[in-house]
Amino acid sequence: MSEENVQTQKTMKKEIILKGIPASPGISVGAAFLFAKEIPRVDERTVRDEDLPHEVERLEHAIQKSAKELNKILLFAQMKVGDAKAKIFEAQIMVLEDQVLIDTIKQRIRKEKKNTEYIVSDEIGKYAKLMMRAHDEYMHERAHDMEDLQNRIIRNLQQEKLISKLEGSIIVVAHILTPADTMILSRNHVLGYATDLGGTTSHAALFSRSLKIPAIVALGDVTREAETGDLVIIDGYSGTLVIHPTPERIDEYERKREHMMRFEEELAELKDLPAVTSDGHNVELSANIELPQELEYVVLQGSRGVGLYRTEGLLIGWDDFPSEDEQYQEYKRIADRIYPHRVIMRTFDIGGDKIAPEMAEEQNPFLGWRGIRVCFDRPDLFMNQLRAMLRASTRKNLAIMFPMITTIDEVRKAKEYLQQAKADLHARNVKFDDGIQLGVMIEVPAAALTAALIAAEVDFLSVGSNDLIQYLLAVDRGNSLVSALYREFEPAVLTTLKHVINAGHKQGIWVGICGEMAGHPLAAPLLIGLGMDELSVVPVVLPEIKKIIRSLSHKQMQEIAKTALSLTTGKEVEKYLRDFLMKALPDLPLDDTTL
Repeated sequence: MSEENVQTQKTMKKEIILKGIPASPGISVGAAFLFAKEIPRVDERTVRDEDLPHEVERLEHAIQKSAKELNKILLFAQMKVGDAKAKIFEAQIMVLEDQVLIDTIKQRIRKEKKNTEYIVSDEIGKYAKLMMRAHDEYMHERAHDMEDLQNRIIRNLQQEKLISKLEGSIIVVAHILTPADTMILSRNHVLGYATDLGGTTSHAALFSRSLKIPAIVALGDVTREAETGDLVIIDGYSGTLVIHPTPERIDEYERKREHMMRFEEELAELKDLPAVTSDGHNVELSANIELPQELEYVVLQGSRGVGLYRTEGLLIGWDDFPSEDEQYQEYKRIADRIYPHRVIMRTFDIGGDKIAPEMAEEQNPFLGWRGIRVCFDRPDLFMNQLRAMLRASTRKNLAIMFPMITTIDEVRKAKEYLQQAKADLHARNVKFDDGIQLGVMIEVPAAALTAALIAAEVDFLSVGSNDLIQYLLAVDRGNSLVSALYREFEPAVLTTLKHVINAGHKQGIWVGICGEMAGHPLAAPLLIGLGMDELSVVPVVLPEIKKIIRSLSHKQMQEIAKTALSLTTGKEVEKYLRDFLMKALPDLPLDDTTL
């Protein structure tokens, strides 16, 4: 080895590989840019009486400037990603225009005689803290949106500016990115986004997908490991980030990028084709959505409907529950947009890891006041929602689903409320779908064990795999100490799923699954082989799951399920599924990060 090569090896930095959550597909190689946005420092200080008018005036100027900035970003976002996805900025502008909030801040400044920065931070921070109390990733993302708005106002009070113009082609590395960060930075030549925090439901992730920029979130310590100028590979398919890659690693990912580009072209051709196996077995493949603005992306991905609309997303930004009319407008917009396909709307699933106005604090919220239990204790809220859903059902493509059902008594009680809601609308001469489909989520082990009794009362069952697996295995997957024990392929899970499917089919109703397991490439053929009639998945994986369905026969999937049920450990099942798919679909991008 030459002296030059020896010296090069000594100076080369060690390759670092980090794993996160893939948020936007694609592969890029480029220089890292560490985007370290300073959090404004807020000190509490007392203001003299004669200076209070000036503090109020400072607030008004900062609000006006913040609104002007957000309107510019809104226009840019509408051009880049469309009106639907740009609505987050409309929401932030609406907060700035909320006269009740602004008046409250002004009153506090005058009454408490404190500086404007402190009052703004405290008042708007209340909303963010409320959202952060939930364990739900989606609510954490909304909390970050509120924090971003709060910091924007404070920066304008302090007359500080953010860096937006960057040189060269870069991969942005950040602790977290707000929607505004993502849009502003996209005016540069950005090759990818990599963040310590964040989730697939964040607006930054949605924007990245729309802009076709690879993104990985929840990398943990990427901002500690990477420095500005470091060579980085970002793999938005598997969620892998490589810092200081070797030449061999770069060649490996260049080949993977070419392969994935061909694979994506193939997936795009499946958009308008049905999810049918090679031997003619039809599978209903639909999407899960959190917000109405996700509908456009769902349609673009080729979904034939919405298998789960989480209505609690409507509660964001509300001090109280929205009225019947306000809910009706949202539900009708969704049903009209997805027509002629079906949308299944889940009644408010609040409590546990969800959030809602005026929720009680509990030591163990997952086993406490949540889901249907809250609805029964607040019948006024429940009836408002049921009437709103019924009113939006005139196209006959809307179904209702009850969450967190435990007993047959709860099913019957919920049905009584639905009948009362129908009677109320009949009395008002309001039209609705009198034969509306009704289902329940099977996510409590007690409900799974009595699925045959429940199935006799409803039109469909939908397995909520996230909670069902947590309860079956007694594992909180949000707890890093035990999250590795959350294994969807454990025999106990597969046996329970088969029991629920058989119970539903015995009563002549269809059975679906709307948890994350439905969207795992390894799980899809297994679930269909077990007898699942419907898979409802996050929109980004729709094309890949459709590819798997269309590439295999139903007979093959039944054999897969039969073999999986005969194995004794979850690891054995996972290895068997991986080996089978790698042989049957060699083009499928499977690696250790698939699950």
